[in-house]
Amino acid sequence: MYCRWPLTLHFDGSCPRCAREVAFLHRYSTAAKLILIDIHGDDFDPIPQGLSIEQLRSCLHARFANDRWVTGLDASLWRWRAAGVGMRPAPLAWRPLRPLLSVLYRVFCRLRPSLAWLPHPEGRQRCKGEESKCHIR
Repeated sequence: MYCRWPLTLHFDGSCPRCAREVAFLHRYSTAAKLILIDIHGDDFDPIPQGLSIEQLRSCLHARFANDRWVTGLDASLWRWRAAGVGMRPAPLAWRPLRPLLSVLYRVFCRLRPSLAWLPHPEGRQRCKGEESKCHIR
């Protein structure tokens, strides 16, 4: 697949699990390869993306500099590659595992709202009382 860096990852910063992963990615990535956009940030506008906020919350979305979108498991694979964390993302690309990993990813997306009880890495539970915002890719 042809890609052009940087990859822009749209994530849900109101969810504890997503925020933890993004904090990890942020430690390893550079702005030249990975741009992190919180879809619940005050300055985020989904309209230029051509997607609704509900679509962005339904699963992980990322876009390369050449406007090619990747979603779900593919967005997970490319975010790890963009962060340069070595061989960690390799199993996400293994063809024999892809069907199983795709099913597990969809199950995770459905269960994700129930993770709002986890403590947020910023020291608060941002999802508490805002269940409509508590979604992770």
